[in-house]
Amino acid sequence: MDAALLPGLYVAAVNAAGGLALLAAPDPALTEDPDELLDRIDGLILTGGTDLDPDLYGEQPHAETQAYQRDRDDFEIALSLRAIERDMPVLGICRGMQVLNVAHGGSLLQHLPESHGHEDHRRVPGSFDGADHDVRLVADSVAAQAAGELLHPTKSHHHQGVGRIGEPLVVSGISVLDDLPEALERTDRTFVLGVQWHPEADPHSRVIGTLVEAAAGYRARRELGAAA
Repeated sequence: MDAALLPGLYVAAVNAAGGLALLAAPDPALTEDPDELLDRIDGLILTGGTDLDPDLYGEQPHAETQAYQRDRDDFEIALSLRAIERDMPVLGICRGMQVLNVAHGGSLLQHLPESHGHEDHRRVPGSFDGADHDVRLVADSVAAQAAGELLHPTKSHHHQGVGRIGEPLVVSGISVLDDLPEALERTDRTFVLGVQWHPEADPHSRVIGTLVEAAAGYRARRELGAAA
């Protein structure tokens, strides 16, 4: 049976930062008109999950690219692009960073062990065991401000990564393992950030808390505008 599920770590991280977590399930009507949902929320998190359909970036599926769900892909791309147009805070986590890149016309590396020669980004499928590594962040970037440091320890679990970077995204963090881009952002918006790691799995991470703070600011600006 098909199901719409959200791992509890995301909910716990949002709640711990003072936010209310709502699961938005793929919906063809919302894909066509994202404002129906976006009018009701203050920030958007694109979570981890299955691979994206390679047809979205003009490639055939690699043998290791599996379980993609085109309805979810189309839904999240539509939501993220419209949220960004509204200057709503957007945080993409792991797959979510890849969604942001593809939404902006970028591409993905479909299997990092083949392109980079190692499996250090996902050593144990289904677990973060042994895949901790540092990411070097650009000074004064949104990523560095969210992490609170320039050399940031991360919990990793991905076999794909970003290839061609979509415009106008910029790389604001790279893995110390192999220089793979692991943070992307837009400098023309208040808060649009993609991270390849999993801050929800790290109780010391400030990243999701920073998104919640940005969402509170967005809500305040929206209420002020409505009252004017």
